[in-house]
Amino acid sequence: MWKTELRQSLKSIKDINLYFNTELSDLPYEVNIPLHIAKQIKDKPNGILAKQFMPTLEEINNQDEGFYDPIGDILHSKPGKIVHRYYNRLLFFPTTTCPIICRYCFRKNELSNKDQIFKDTFQKTLEYLEKNNEVNEIIFSGGDPFVIDDEKLKYYLDEFKKVKNIRYIRFHTRVPATLPSRITDDLINLLQSYETSFKIIIAIHINHMEEVSQYVENKLKILAATNFELLSQTVLLRNINDNVDALEKLFSYLSDHRIRPYYLHHPDKVKGGMHFYLSHKEGKIIYEKLRKRIPGWQLPHYIYDQEKGLGKTTFF
Repeated sequence: MWKTELRQSLKSIKDINLYFNTELSDLPYEVNIPLHIAKQIKDKPNGILAKQFMPTLEEINNQDEGFYDPIGDILHSKPGKIVHRYYNRLLFFPTTTCPIICRYCFRKNELSNKDQIFKDTFQKTLEYLEKNNEVNEIIFSGGDPFVIDDEKLKYYLDEFKKVKNIRYIRFHTRVPATLPSRITDDLINLLQSYETSFKIIIAIHINHMEEVSQYVENKLKILAATNFELLSQTVLLRNINDNVDALEKLFSYLSDHRIRPYYLHHPDKVKGGMHFYLSHKEGKIIYEKLRKRIPGWQLPHYIYDQEKGLGKTTFF
């Protein structure tokens, strides 16, 4: 079912114009909206989903602002579809495909152009790990690692299982909120079969309660019933969730569903996404108010990625 949904997504400006009866011009960035999200956007054309996922001319109006690679992926890329920025963990890019394309994505330029960091062979990945035995955590990123089919995912996990230092496997994913049909019994069973080999961590990207339909909630409950460590990642975005009420509601909800609010990301200065950007001062004011509204165990770290690939740092 999920593969069919992925194939039937709106994948071009032409698809979007036909579905929504719009007259959008072509953009230099990819588009992808699953039909079940497109239906929600059609029902609420000025809602949060539309603002996050519908392409607009704002993406090309300020092309002189922002950076092609705002967090320095290319600077820290290694052979084998790897970014190694931190000492004992690395990012692994098994795919460039996403279940949906967020218009604020910090990798929108690299992904749209299919940059070299997403290429190379998996053999190079394994060779790199052999030479860097300080690495004990593999973070599946991309793209979205859960758009890989179960057989391929099993292959990767089996190979990482052979690397003696790997103790943690983390998945960064938008799937639970945007392609919930992918959270199948087979996927859960597959991941559970590796719990004796790795600690399994799933970091779920979700920005606003408008993303949580009943279908999404049902899938989050299935994940919460496992032994996986569940984290959330939220991007602070202008005109999306840049207010305390929206964030408080989201983080309280996630905590109630056994998902630990982990990161509140300050938006990156990405070329084509600067209309979502807000200043550090604005972000700090929002976070200070949030700290007074929710308990510390519901409060995520408020972080930003430093330019030139220097990594994440906290505001507080």
